Amino acid sequence: QVQLVESGGGSVQAGGSLRLSCAVSGYTPGSSCMAWFRQAPGKEREGVSAIQKGTYSTYYAASMKGRFTISRDNAKNTLYLQMNSLRPEDTAMYYCAATPWSCGGWTSPDNFQYWGQGTQVTVSS
Repeated sequence: QVQLVESGGGSVQAGGSLRLSCAVSGYTPGSSCMAWFRQAPGKEREGVSAIQKGTYSTYYAASMKGRFTISRDNAKNTLYLQMNSLRPEDTAMYYCAATPWSCGGWTSPDNFQYWGQGTQVTVSS
């Protein structure tokens, strides 16, 4: 089992920045690919970004590329998401997810077995 705990959410004005963290514990080989998803009220959960352990290959949804940066510190068992130039449409609950498999198909929540409880990000105009 893998336990994931997110932190770092909050309220910020448009154009501001936040850094989310996700602490990983338990069976850490189960976190080969880690990702951030988000879900706004009334909308489906969508993939934001993912990163592969070992290669550190990164993947981004088109609307986040250039504004968000995903990283992981394997020594600290922590995943990060640096979010810059935030927009009101980035308002959502952000979730950390992990899978023992590769990041192929990372945009689908169904491909991730472990989830955190989420951290709220609110961006005001």
